[in-house]
Amino acid sequence: MDRLILQKAASYCAYQERTQDEVKQRLRKWNVWGEEADEIIAELISMNYLSEERFAKTFAGGKFRVKNWGRIKIKQELQRRGISKYSLDQGMAEIQDESYIATLKQLLEKKRALLERTETNPLVVKQKLARYALAKGYESELVWKEIETLSC
Repeated sequence: MDRLILQKAASYCAYQERTQDEVKQRLRKWNVWGEEADEIIAELISMNYLSEERFAKTFAGGKFRVKNWGRIKIKQELQRRGISKYSLDQGMAEIQDESYIATLKQLLEKKRALLERTETNPLVVKQKLARYALAKGYESELVWKEIETLSC
């Protein structure tokens, strides 16, 4: 195993949490394939530079707190990145129910204030609010429940 490539891969992982697929793609760019790539990934895992569970927790928490994504969108993105069910569940556990609902309420109130500047029809406002929250990845039952509690 090439120590220089291992060192480069370690610094690549130390900069930001990565998935195994991301590391494999980077190794391919460096012309490292097959068993050698697998050995480097195994070494990175044993050295704790690479952790699927840690990636899932960081990703889910970050996308929720920073981008206000809903659980559906976060889950889909983690699945798209090839994260195992166990790690996905660990990541989703980072999102607490109370803060999840509070964030949804805050998003809807903020968006409603913007919409009411230009839109006078309350049904259109509700429809646009729902479309916005659903696009962010929130569950439809929860979205409609919170929209009904807002006074549109």
